[in-house]
Amino acid sequence: MTIEDRDDAHLITHALAKDTLSRLRDVETEQVAFRKGLVKLGRICGYEIIDGAMETEYVPVQTPLQETTGERVKGLDDVVIINVLRAATPFVEGLLKAFPRAKQGVISAGRDEEAGMTDDGEFPITIDYVKLPEIRPEDTVIVADPMLATGSTMCAVLDHVLDEADDLEDLFVLSAVSAPEGLVRVSESVPDADLLTVAIDDRLDDDGFILPGLGDAGDRAFRTV
Repeated sequence: MTIEDRDDAHLITHALAKDTLSRLRDVETEQVAFRKGLVKLGRICGYEIIDGAMETEYVPVQTPLQETTGERVKGLDDVVIINVLRAATPFVEGLLKAFPRAKQGVISAGRDEEAGMTDDGEFPITIDYVKLPEIRPEDTVIVADPMLATGSTMCAVLDHVLDEADDLEDLFVLSAVSAPEGLVRVSESVPDADLLTVAIDDRLDDDGFILPGLGDAGDRAFRTV
């Protein structure tokens, strides 16, 4: 199993996930490679969710020679992926390779950098756009954002998701890189969510950026710097 339990999160330790993240961290990784790396990492994380969190069932299979028993993953048609714009777009593209029939939702959310971080480590969050599909209790819901820093944005996003869904059994918050402060904030705010991340970094700096981190994932993916 390549998902390890930590105090406030589950750590994806697949070797390819760690390799891909290391390439994403590198300041020399240019835009196209960075965006493709996020896609690749999303796909790997999707497969890890399937392997570590979804059940299988035995089914009869007729081969060209005889009938046998096969094994299928249950619930692949009952997945909802929430894209936290904009940095999560290539990350979600990768997830969709693992869950091609998933329903998709979009939430445009961002922190007010000019207002700055409060003394308790939070940012004011602006939600500009929300479009969510029907979410049923039996659905597996994955809320994806490559960076989980203070947790302010994710908590605001989860508020909207939970307003649309009652009694969710499987709610995952997926990130590439997380700060300990953000993991604590989200786990305390939404204790029923399973937090998945490829790396738990050291800390946040005074401006609320993850250290060592990988920079601004949206800027690096969309070349807006």
